[in-house]
Amino acid sequence: MLSRLSISNYALIGSLDITFPDGLVIITGETGAGKSILLGAISLLLGKRADTSVFSDSTRNCVVEAEFSSGNGKEEYILRRVITPAGRSRSFLNDEPVSLAELTAISNRIIDIHEQHQHLLLTDPEFRLSVIDHFAGTGELLGQYKKAYSEYAEIESAIVSLGKSVAEAERDAGYREFQLSRLQEARLVSGEMEDLEQEQKALAHAEEIRGGLESAWQSLNMEEMSVARQLKDAAARLSRYSSFDSRLQPLADRLESCKIEVSDIEREIEEISSGITVSPERLQAVEERMSLIYSLQRKYDCPDVDALIALRDSLAETEAGTEQMQQRLEVLRKELEDAGRKRSELAARLSEARQAASASLSGELQEAIRSLEMPHAVFMAAVSPKENLTATGGDSLDFLFSANGSSSLRDISKVASGGELSRVMLALKGLLARYTSLPTMIFDEIDTGVSGRTADKMGDMIGRMGERMQIFAISHLPQIASKRGAHYLVYKEFGPDGKASTGIRRLEGEERVMEVARMLSGSELTPAAVENARELLAKAGNQY
Repeated sequence: MLSRLSISNYALIGSLDITFPDGLVIITGETGAGKSILLGAISLLLGKRADTSVFSDSTRNCVVEAEFSSGNGKEEYILRRVITPAGRSRSFLNDEPVSLAELTAISNRIIDIHEQHQHLLLTDPEFRLSVIDHFAGTGELLGQYKKAYSEYAEIESAIVSLGKSVAEAERDAGYREFQLSRLQEARLVSGEMEDLEQEQKALAHAEEIRGGLESAWQSLNMEEMSVARQLKDAAARLSRYSSFDSRLQPLADRLESCKIEVSDIEREIEEISSGITVSPERLQAVEERMSLIYSLQRKYDCPDVDALIALRDSLAETEAGTEQMQQRLEVLRKELEDAGRKRSELAARLSEARQAASASLSGELQEAIRSLEMPHAVFMAAVSPKENLTATGGDSLDFLFSANGSSSLRDISKVASGGELSRVMLALKGLLARYTSLPTMIFDEIDTGVSGRTADKMGDMIGRMGERMQIFAISHLPQIASKRGAHYLVYKEFGPDGKASTGIRRLEGEERVMEVARMLSGSELTPAAVENARELLAKAGNQY
């Protein structure tokens, strides 16, 4: 229940801090006193957009804080919204910052404001379904269905997205497979081209290289004496006379080194020459291999063999990825089938529960409506199947109504007057109050357009609701203001500077009698009006 409300710097409210009891809370006041201002401030906690133009002081923050407590006092919420003159908003739950969406979600679970034109909800398909779901107690089942519906939608979306990717991949599959096949058949090896180029040069000039080697070898091995032998003899002669001249031995040693190097060169020439193969067949094979690689590089715009290998591997990965996507698509289609079956089963159970509850809902609402001075009214909640499943199931709920018997039963939005809609909505709210855990409900002049016995009956219904929950009834009718409960007066006063401000205070004893009398007779109180007010209050069980 709403146990305390604090408002500062909102419209005509400079500062206000007031507590409320449980049960029925009646709020009255003259036109223009500020009842709508009070409601507007509370609406800020329900997520309503703030209009900084209504701030009484454009230099200060507007702050609205409400304290809600359970009947046993074990659970408490303190909701606060702070709006700066620049229009920025901050929200708090139990002094901890929260988003406005979080504040709205919490406040909508603990308070409901029924405003004058809320009967328009009777034409809202989702509201109608919520009525029968509350009545039928399908909250848990509906939650399961919504989860299944969401899972189905997610899988369906994933299939569409993946299907597009697969289709795109398959569109290029033929050419991609041809490319991959050619590159795989080529059996490319990293660094291969460099080896081929070197081998091709050697094979192409094999005869010339062999002739040159033979000529070089012959130059080192002349018939008279080889170069190595001449170097050896020269070294021996220098060494023989080195004892006479110390400069000769180093020269002899150098000649010996040259002799060894020349001998090594002779052996390597022989080895290289013996290893040279003159093979036109091998040369042709090497050049064909090089030609194949060059053509692949040109065709696929790759600068070298490593780039061709990278392309081949990429194509192979794409092929594998496409296959994986196709496999995943098949898995998703099976999951969609299972999710669809689950969704349909839950929708069928939900529909069955709604159908089963519709007769009871119709009967109870009709009885409540007839108690509001519409003795011949007929009401029917008709459940019918939708063409497709939606987030709320596979049903639509029509409210059929007639104020004059079942012969003229039609959609309520087409046949009910404003006063009739208000009474139907009140009866509906009274019914929902029994099936929801909502602790606080505010009725904002729901009695507009009614009077006399009808207003009295509406007051009785609101009073009965106040026995089960906290009800705020903002009213201009004495029949409702006199019901048993706490009575608060919203008033306007003017300060010494002539500035108006709105306040609210609880009325007790004679003050309440006078307020009800004012509502009966207007600004001029008469003894008859005062006496009538006492009778109304006493009849409702108030003791004065």
